[in-house]
Amino acid sequence: MEWDVHGKTVLVTGASSGIGLEASIALARRGARVVMVGRDPGRIASATAAVASRAPGAEVELIRSDFASQESVRSLAERVLSTYDRLDVLVNNAGTVNKRRRLTVDGIESTFAVNHLAPFLLTNLLLDRVVASAPARVVTVSSVGHLNASLDFDDLGYERGYGVMKAYARSKLCNVLFSSELARRLPAEVTSNALHPGGVNTNIWSGAPTWAKPVIALLMRPSFITAEQGGSYLADLVANPAYAALTGAYFDRDRAVPPSARAQDPELAQRLWDVSAKLVGLPA
Repeated sequence: MEWDVHGKTVLVTGASSGIGLEASIALARRGARVVMVGRDPGRIASATAAVASRAPGAEVELIRSDFASQESVRSLAERVLSTYDRLDVLVNNAGTVNKRRRLTVDGIESTFAVNHLAPFLLTNLLLDRVVASAPARVVTVSSVGHLNASLDFDDLGYERGYGVMKAYARSKLCNVLFSSELARRLPAEVTSNALHPGGVNTNIWSGAPTWAKPVIALLMRPSFITAEQGGSYLADLVANPAYAALTGAYFDRDRAVPPSARAQDPELAQRLWDVSAKLVGLPA
């Protein structure tokens, strides 16, 4: 399959800051038509200014959507489908962490809802348009944190024993399982891959508890890469022609590597898909 991102329509969630913003700018510079999705109006305004100054003349649109609301995700999908006759690339990048367990308006634990269920729902709602645009790509941003994650279908939302890192890691495991199961269900002309962009110094960790922030600063931040570096890995997975036929893979920055054993379990991936479909009101 030939591949050139120039002129293609690329939707990036979580695009108003961090690696989503940097990847959007990088893709816009390569000639992609980039649809940037963000939640916070202030960050969306800042992102607009950043794109205008760093990718002048680029064809970019910014859309507001709150991934803590399934209704908002559905509204986003409706807008995309009514506006764009093609969707060549979908980048599931939006994410969050929460120091305390909280529920969304849909009554679901927020980390699981935003990091996994929202991209699961959005992808399924847009999937026919993506397939019709083939060759096409779906990229889901995960994390190396998935390596130590567990998955308990009797307590997906950690009603018992919630912890910020446990909830985050579980959601990232779900990202890899979703990406691989999606690859299994897609035609060959549409690829689905997951990415750990590296430990990126972004504001996602502002939601970590107070006790954890010194640990993050001491142990993690010295090895963090910049958002621009992380965004470059994401943009490359979207734009590189060398990945045109590669699907169902997990990337650690710029290398395809094996994910955790749990993330490679096809029965677990299929069960997660069916449970997720029920939680967002889609057929299994």
